[in-house]
This record gives sequence, C-alpha cells and structure tokens, in this order.
Amino acid sequence: MDFQITILTSKDAVSLHELMFSNTEQFKRYFPKTLAKNLTLEASEKYILEKHQEIQLNSELTYAIKENRTGKIAGLIIIKKLNWETKQGEFAYCIGLEYQGKGWMSEAVSQISNYAFNELQLKTLQIISHKTNFGSIKVAQNCGFSWRKTLINEFTPTDELPLDMELYELTTR
Repeated sequence: MDFQITILTSKDAVSLHELMFSNTEQFKRYFPKTLAKNLTLEASEKYILEKHQEIQLNSELTYAIKENRTGKIAGLIIIKKLNWETKQGEFAYCIGLEYQGKGWMSEAVSQISNYAFNELQLKTLQIISHKTNFGSIKVAQNCGFSWRKTLINEFTPTDELPLDMELYELTTR
C-alpha cells in the first residue's frame, strides 16, 4: 500500500496547511470549515490540537492519509456526527488533486469502516454527498454503501443556496 492512515500530530501542521492551501479551489465548496481552519500554519497547528481533544472526547475522529514515500498528507478522513446511543457516524473526507484516482480514499474509507464497526462498535456509517460529486459517490459505492434517500436542503456551501444531498449508508452485517 502506498499510504498509511494516522492520527494528526504537531509535526503534520506544515503538510496539512500545504494540502489545504494547494487544494483551496477543490475543497472550498464541500470542505469549507476544515479549509477555513487551515489557512495559515498557525491555524493548522491549532486545528491539530482541536482534533486531538475531539478524539479524547470521542466526539469526532480525524485521521490523516499520508503518502508513504514522502510522508506528506494526501488527504483527511473524518468520522463526525458520532452518536454513541444509536451507534452511528458520518464520514467526511478530502484528498488532494495529485492523489485522486489512485483508489486511496476508497481503501481508507474501507479500513476506517472496519475499524468503526469492529473497534468502536458502530452499527451505521453514512456518507452524504452532492449528486455531482462523482468522486465521493464512487467512494461510497466502492465501499459498499447503499443509496438511501435525497436529503432536501441538507448542505449550504459558502455564498450559495442550500443543496439537496444524497445519503449513502453502510450497516454492520
């Protein structure tokens, strides 16, 4: 495998900032909050500290997808909206343009799904994507997620009207 999935460390701040900065156009529509929290190196350092606190609290789990050859962060994969009562979480993920089309995100979502089911004891994982975000839909399909329904006005990108989003789910077998 050409990448590894790790928890962000303070040493990752430069690489994380570079990923966000060099992919601003790509991330600004569907990943605006994460992008906004990584516009400067100092902001990325603060973001990493926040992510460590969220992991400690089991409120959100953020992982880096790192290229083995260079150690650079290629993308992020997050389990958010964790509900420990219903045992449900939602994926959010992004990957830099130079790493797209290699199957890395599908493999990362598959690995983290197994972890979520086997170690965290979650029962349902969700991916919410716009119908035109073909890469994200392909990841959902590659990982065995099933389309459930269209969520009306589910997400509002910065300076845009609300968008209908597609809900995909994967449940433990």
